[in-house]
Amino acid sequence: MNWRSLLKHPGLVIGLTATALFALLALLSLVWTPYPIADISIARRFATPGPEHWLGTDQLGRDMLSLIMSGTLTSFTVGAMAVLIGAGIGVPLGLAAAIYGGPVEWVVLRFSDLAFAFPAVVIAILIATLMGPGASNAVIAIGIFNVPVFAQVARGGALAISTLDFVAAARLAGLSKPMIALRHLLPNIASLIIVQGTIQLSLGILAEAGLSYIGLGTQPPATSLGLMLRDAQSLFLIHPWLSLAPGLAIVVIVIALNIAGDGLRDALDPRLRNRGLANVAG
Repeated sequence: MNWRSLLKHPGLVIGLTATALFALLALLSLVWTPYPIADISIARRFATPGPEHWLGTDQLGRDMLSLIMSGTLTSFTVGAMAVLIGAGIGVPLGLAAAIYGGPVEWVVLRFSDLAFAFPAVVIAILIATLMGPGASNAVIAIGIFNVPVFAQVARGGALAISTLDFVAAARLAGLSKPMIALRHLLPNIASLIIVQGTIQLSLGILAEAGLSYIGLGTQPPATSLGLMLRDAQSLFLIHPWLSLAPGLAIVVIVIALNIAGDGLRDALDPRLRNRGLANVAG
């Protein structure tokens, strides 16, 4: 399916557009922010939103818009790296379970069961105890939780495709199991992995915010959306914009990514696409 066909899905367009806007703001923070992130000024602390500071300033006089731009970059970076870890390890494990079966599949399934038994926050607490809190440890914790998710998706998709005729033909042609997985299974489950990656990215951003909020994620002087929420929690009744701005940013990003994931699923799944076309024709 080409990009022109993908853009016919309104949910996908809305989700990707909103996500792209936040991603551009995050990337822009690498080279420019309205005010330097470390620019502390007690004289302008708790400034209300206005022309000089669109989202106001925090308790240290730092510009909230600048902090949100930088914090969004941190959240996207942690979420994206966790997805790469999860997919990079989980997809090969899922494919191996599907093509070899037997003991290999049993080990992968038991590993998945074990990982699902411990929430990401529990894993993060364990890692923080051993290695200390920080964004890199949050990446590891969330990435470990993503591994069984991608393994299950890859295994399920590969098992469904392995019964098709072109895979049987590849076996008869003498292709080895790894080559069948690489040439035939992986390309045909790519859409499943992309959709799941979008969903896990949103969950990773939410998890990073939660870990930073309880002190296990990003640490000062770096900033993240969850860290901003933690710093502003005791000031909500007096200066609500300190919490509302990063909180709304998290909500919009997570919702946008989930809408984009649903749109990608509808656009890339032939069964859902054909059903939608039938409904339109009817």
